[in-house]
Formats: sequence, structure tokens, C-alpha cells
Amino acid sequence: MTEQVLTITPGRTLREAARFMAEHNVGAAVIIDPEQPGPGIVTERDVVRSLGAGEDPDSEVVGDHLTARATFADGDWGLEDAADAMARGGFRHLVVVSNGEVEGIISMRDIMHVWRPT
Repeated sequence: MTEQVLTITPGRTLREAARFMAEHNVGAAVIIDPEQPGPGIVTERDVVRSLGAGEDPDSEVVGDHLTARATFADGDWGLEDAADAMARGGFRHLVVVSNGEVEGIISMRDIMHVWRPT
């Protein structure tokens, strides 16, 4: 799990989100919106879907393109639990939440580094 979670606000444009993810070499960013009950996530896949639909990345905002029905991992899940959830849901990033607080994010890359370190 990566404990340094990169976050952006839901009002940022998709271009800003794409630039942010590219600058940090990540495929997802966590969205913290004080008006929502929990965190959200925007991924490179969300940006690509919007572009593929012909939407303008300079006017579309992150809050309108969050991954629908995001799944979150509990802080005490094992690696296999996280991998199973990701496989079932067909996604590559999983936000780890413990006691209502974002604790980290786990990616398929993280899992591969543990299971196939070389």
C-alpha cells in the first residue's frame, strides 16, 4: 500500500487531473470532498472515457467523472482480500480506509511488487 495518498478536489478539470497524475506518475488520485460522506477516486480510465466521448477536458470537472460505486478496502484487509476485490470489480486501484479516514491506496503495481518482486 502506498501511504502517501495524492488527493485533488472535485472541482478540478479533467486536464488538471491528468496533468497531476502524469506529474506524479500515478494512475489514480483520491478525491476528498467535504460535502460527501467518503472519499472518491478518479483514474486514468475515467479521463480516457471522457475524452473518448468527445468531452472537453478543460471544462469537464473531476466530480462529474468519479469511478461509480467505488469499493474501498478496510485497513485490516490482507493482500489477497484486496487483490480479490480488485479482480471482482475489474479495477486497478483500491482506496484503503480505516475508521473513516483514508489510510492509503493500493494498486495492481503494488500487488505485483509483493508477489513478483523481481
